[in-house]
Amino acid sequence: MNQPSKFFRYSMFGLLYFAQGSVLSYFTALNAIYLLSFNISMSKIGLISGIALTPFILKIFLGILSDKVNLFHLGHRKPYIVIGLLLQAGCLLIVPFVNPGKDFPLFGILAFLVMTGMALYDTTTDGLALDTTPESEMGHIQGVMVGGRALGVVVLSGLIGILAQKVSWQAVFWLLAVLTLIPLLFVLKFPEPPRKAEQKFTWSAFSAFKHWPIIALGLLGALYSLIINAANEIINPFLQSNFGISVLMAGFFTTVWGVGVIIGGITGGPLIDRIGQKRAAQIALAISFISVVIFSFVNSLTIAWVIVFIFGLAFGYYETVYFAISMKKSDPRIAASMFSILMAVANIGTGIGLPIAGVLTDGIGFQWTFVVIACLNFLSIPLLPAIFGSGKSQ
Repeated sequence: MNQPSKFFRYSMFGLLYFAQGSVLSYFTALNAIYLLSFNISMSKIGLISGIALTPFILKIFLGILSDKVNLFHLGHRKPYIVIGLLLQAGCLLIVPFVNPGKDFPLFGILAFLVMTGMALYDTTTDGLALDTTPESEMGHIQGVMVGGRALGVVVLSGLIGILAQKVSWQAVFWLLAVLTLIPLLFVLKFPEPPRKAEQKFTWSAFSAFKHWPIIALGLLGALYSLIINAANEIINPFLQSNFGISVLMAGFFTTVWGVGVIIGGITGGPLIDRIGQKRAAQIALAISFISVVIFSFVNSLTIAWVIVFIFGLAFGYYETVYFAISMKKSDPRIAASMFSILMAVANIGTGIGLPIAGVLTDGIGFQWTFVVIACLNFLSIPLLPAIFGSGKSQ
């Protein structure tokens, strides 16, 4: 079976993650504004957000399904990706015709289905990348995917606001549906390779999670996610408290951060493949520490623009490093399952880090909170020998 070119593969994976970032930009930034226009209470908006995120808790089971079941004998990845994209696009086309003020339960169901579609194609896209990416390209492909998702968030965050204000919310949802369908053109042309004998699903492969190197990798994921997301959460409040930035200015800072994430992911991927994952992880720890602790010394808004961009670079690079390491360490027999579990552990770190950042800020102030968060990177240092062994490079 002839495999598509590297450019085709990279474009497909990048577009799949761009579609994901585009829809996430709506749900994370503008869904509340949309619902408030229908006089929906904040408690109900919070309920919708919780419902919408539920499918991502189920990603582990979707990974197991994909690893185990060759759907309709069409493949372990491709049919699931197609179904996920069609489900997301179809629901986005329907959403504008539902009045949340009158049909709140129906809107909640549609939100759940949109995110279920996303969780399905997200999990199986990761699985397809794991199945088809040679070890020498793992950094490249993760850089493309991290950069693609960040690009979707950055571009659509501004574009959605303009469309909603100047045209209509219907135009917003239909644009998101179209962006969802674009990668489908690539997926349908992608020949999923048959699974090799060493990729045959077996429950015994889950015993990998009893081994210290994988446990250490999970702990590294939780720590990295805790650190970068905890710091990210308090950057705009810090700038607002110290320099009185407006909401509009906070949006511009977020855009600068997003551009940094894109560049960090796209340029970091090739660097990882060139210098090795162990060395790349060591660099990630160093730049994570520097890019967070330096906020405690920011004394002017001009410097803040530069530091926020540098933090974005570190954010994108560190994500790419962790994802690439997780790709390499995932057992091919349970590739999608294992990768999704490692991502879930990282998400637990985020869930712990966000409230910790808030509590610390109230107790010791922004400057010292940045110092404390930055110093958590030192906890990751003893995990690296467990993950990579004592060799100089891997």
